[in-house]
Amino acid sequence: MDKPFKAFLVDKSEDNFTAGIKTVVLEDLPAGDVVIKVAYSSVNYKDGLASIPNGKIVRNYPFIPGIDLAGTVVSSADSRFKEGDEVIATSYEIGVSHFGGFSEFARIPAEWIVPLPDGLTLKEAMIYGTAGFTAALSVHRLEQNGLTPEKGKVLVTGATGGVGSIAVSILAKRGYHVVASTGKESEHGYLMEIGAKEIVSREDIYGEKIKPLDKQLWAAAVDPVGGKTLAAALSKLDYNGSAAVSGLTGGTDVQTTVFPFILRGINLLGIDSVYCPMDTRQELWHRMATDLKPEGLLDTIKKEVTLEELPASLDSILKGEARGRTIVKL
Repeated sequence: MDKPFKAFLVDKSEDNFTAGIKTVVLEDLPAGDVVIKVAYSSVNYKDGLASIPNGKIVRNYPFIPGIDLAGTVVSSADSRFKEGDEVIATSYEIGVSHFGGFSEFARIPAEWIVPLPDGLTLKEAMIYGTAGFTAALSVHRLEQNGLTPEKGKVLVTGATGGVGSIAVSILAKRGYHVVASTGKESEHGYLMEIGAKEIVSREDIYGEKIKPLDKQLWAAAVDPVGGKTLAAALSKLDYNGSAAVSGLTGGTDVQTTVFPFILRGINLLGIDSVYCPMDTRQELWHRMATDLKPEGLLDTIKKEVTLEELPASLDSILKGEARGRTIVKL
């Protein structure tokens, strides 16, 4: 295939940075076993960072960002995939050191690819994307650690974001009483629509001072925020509660003590969606197509843009203005 196609390309030199739609050819793409005609990608915070000069995500330039993609196999040098197969590729080095999904075609190593499971469309797979996979993995790990709806309320921080929105909906589908945290009063209706039973502000979580141990309020927490939000949540979890942490939009430092862990048996569960083992990855994508899939949610939380509209969406997610999930139709 030698026909030119469009991609969102970033480039950087010592005194110049550019980001925009460019025409490329297959030979411009890095090595990989499988060529995919991309149907959809999605917009993540990491993609926003990749689109600015000081984002510290992209390792070499020029580069095509986009940590998620779903599409149809055009050609394959690996026997696990054949022309016409519908597939998902997220995480690993995609969109960081390996050209990503903001392109009409991608070439990806076979070991990074998941067959599209029955019960999901390519569009739905990208409404999930890395954010949805992270939310599903968070719920999966919490339940492995003993969480059930009978244990009590579950806090979801950053609830209007991609991870938060999908976590709220998955938990609600599974019968949990979800307490959604947001700093956006205008989004309370949206959060109730997708399954939240209660809504709290950021200040309700951490206030002026974070205590080493505070009143026990929640059986568990899904936290894509980090920072003082996580520190406060840990101090307010029920005995033997768990927090699944996956993000750092609230900062990388967590000012806590050993007391929640040694006096209440609190569990801090690290959620890594990037290098999650393939067997777990395939199991979760199957669950995201079946028992974890909230009915009607995926259309409720999605906004669809074109490649030409992508820069505005990247800017929006960096400013904290995004709600739910933004997908890019290629």
